Amino acid sequence: MADASSISWHPLSSASVLLSGVRNRKVSHTAFAVRNGGISAPSFTVLASRDGKNLPEMDLRFPRDYSELIEQAKVATEFALKDNKQLLEIEFPTSGLGSVPGDGEGGIEMTESMQLIREFVDRFVAPEKSTRTRIFFPEANEVDFARRTFFEATSFKLDYLTKPSLFQDFGFVSRVKMSDRVKPEDELFLVAYPYFNVNEMLVVEELYEEAVMNTTRKLIIFNGELDRIRSGYYPPFFYPKLASLTKTFLPKLETVYYIHNFKGRNGGTLFRSYPGAWQVLRKLGDTFICLHQQEEMPSLKEVALEILPSA
Repeated sequence: MADASSISWHPLSSASVLLSGVRNRKVSHTAFAVRNGGISAPSFTVLASRDGKNLPEMDLRFPRDYSELIEQAKVATEFALKDNKQLLEIEFPTSGLGSVPGDGEGGIEMTESMQLIREFVDRFVAPEKSTRTRIFFPEANEVDFARRTFFEATSFKLDYLTKPSLFQDFGFVSRVKMSDRVKPEDELFLVAYPYFNVNEMLVVEELYEEAVMNTTRKLIIFNGELDRIRSGYYPPFFYPKLASLTKTFLPKLETVYYIHNFKGRNGGTLFRSYPGAWQVLRKLGDTFICLHQQEEMPSLKEVALEILPSA
């Protein structure tokens, strides 16, 4: 959740929990993160743009800890809903504010996302709206785990996208028909980290088309790692339906809060908090400077190969 030096680990059980048979792996849920107060991190000040022009100082700074990040994500989401955005994305690393994909073990990252989702909905959703908020986890076993841990005794509706099949050891799952899961009183859907199995995002698209589009409902995708689809990680020849999402589904999406870090000699961070611009940041000492900003989301390839090396 945060830097290792700022985390206390509290044993949950002595045995590994089989979180998802679909994923054909054991995920250790023997521990989860609990904060020890605030985490020191530099504030965000815009000093200069990529072309050398001075940019105004921003009111919003890069988050100092995960508590501040969740608050920023909440505010950004509220702004987007006021602008009638209906399909939203929130994406950030969970293994530390400066971490990159792969820094943390997959199961631990999912557990961290689950805890942060609980913190987000507790702040974002009014108590009287909790029974009209449905949170979709990738599959039923993760719903069970959520009910035993971070969502114990909650009034939020917990649900799942897929269920195991007889061939789950080979990565096959049965898709859940979304029209059978949604209830008339539902107003908000939040989908938790739908990225491990390729079917999960296809079900999310179905959820949007069958239960959100042409309604007043809203849908938030939380840490869905959609950059895998955007970047062509899944070859279209083998995953034509998933690849088609870049044309049919992702263009409808508003990324309201986003952090993606780049490590190495030309490291930096791609940052966005709605309704602000997309900014490429670099840490210098105790300060972040803005190297570049634009209204549309740049590709990760563009940031890594063009913007950061030329700064």
